[in-house]
Amino acid sequence: MNWKIWKKKSDLKKKKTKTREWIDAVVFAVIAATIIRVFFIEAYTIPSGSMEKSLLIGDFLFVSKVNYGARIPMTPVAFPFAHHTMPITGTKSYWDGIQWKYRRLPGLSEIKRNDIVVFNLPVGDTVALENQEPSYYNLVRQSDWKTVNSQYTVSSRPVDKRENIIKRCIGIPGDVIRMSGGVVSVNGKAEPLKNTGQMPYKIQLSTTNINFDVFNNLGFKVGEMQQLDANTYVANATPEMVHKLKTFDFVKSVDLFVKPSSADDGDLFPLDPNRKWNVDNFGPVKIPAKGWTVKIDSTTMPLYYRAIRTYEGNNVEQKDGIWYINNRVAANYTFKMNYYWMMGDNRHNSTDSRYWGFVPEDHVVGKALFIWMSFDSEGSFFNKIRWNRLLRGIH
Repeated sequence: MNWKIWKKKSDLKKKKTKTREWIDAVVFAVIAATIIRVFFIEAYTIPSGSMEKSLLIGDFLFVSKVNYGARIPMTPVAFPFAHHTMPITGTKSYWDGIQWKYRRLPGLSEIKRNDIVVFNLPVGDTVALENQEPSYYNLVRQSDWKTVNSQYTVSSRPVDKRENIIKRCIGIPGDVIRMSGGVVSVNGKAEPLKNTGQMPYKIQLSTTNINFDVFNNLGFKVGEMQQLDANTYVANATPEMVHKLKTFDFVKSVDLFVKPSSADDGDLFPLDPNRKWNVDNFGPVKIPAKGWTVKIDSTTMPLYYRAIRTYEGNNVEQKDGIWYINNRVAANYTFKMNYYWMMGDNRHNSTDSRYWGFVPEDHVVGKALFIWMSFDSEGSFFNKIRWNRLLRGIH
């Protein structure tokens, strides 16, 4: 007799094979890890020295998506765990046929001054552009704005698939930023560089007979020190390192080595020939805030042209000295998003807001929390791991 006729249908189902169980486990793990990575926390590696001494090349960080609110994916169809490029083939890891508008979940706090923030690179993405987007200065020199605008088509990655970079937030929406003699001021108050950052200093010595192990022990990179003459060097250092160096009797003087205010770097934001700015002297610049209305004229447009046109998606033209936004005469403009001013702690070795201006809120990825691992590529075999940096908070 076939006793199976008395069994329930559920009992007749075949037991999962080992292969099926592994597939289910992998699918579940991928989905769970993707949700954690998109909405909660993500790993990040420091690729350059722009944040020294705060963050070093080889530091591995965890970046919180919760603090500022997780950004809903703007390019939802993408391969898991690959940011914008497949690791082996080098092809795109996403499909930009579907693009969602910018949305963000509620966060624990707003971005604060001096927060270390990970965000998508606003300009100059590493993908090759078919035609470079016109700058304000290049466009205002043209007589026919409509013709010029139609000739430039930006072929770049979607916002959330551009390179992730990390800097310190120097200014928040509504702040007025200025830099003079290498010192940043926010809303008229000087904000000297903390011991976590470094600037170049000119060091004058009283003798040429120097044991440079002293410099090594203080944290100087002797191999990168620039010699101006027999007794004079230029080196990057923190205020704390400089304070200790001044206590040695062979040190004659140590002074900030910055550019004079008359120097013009030329390639800095906002690429306006009427603003002779350099990396140590610039501003004032008011950071746009959501709901803030700016008067549109020849003074303000060099600063806010890119934000109005590119970040907020408006058609901006100038005809016979009159500005048009979306084909309407514009005397002012009200911003739709908040913006931020980001700078590297290694001030003379950082490409930051001094070069490309404001960072829009839709480019913000998250807040850097702590270092979970750190490798020194220049260290010996037994000293590759920087043990003193493990599980270290980021400030």
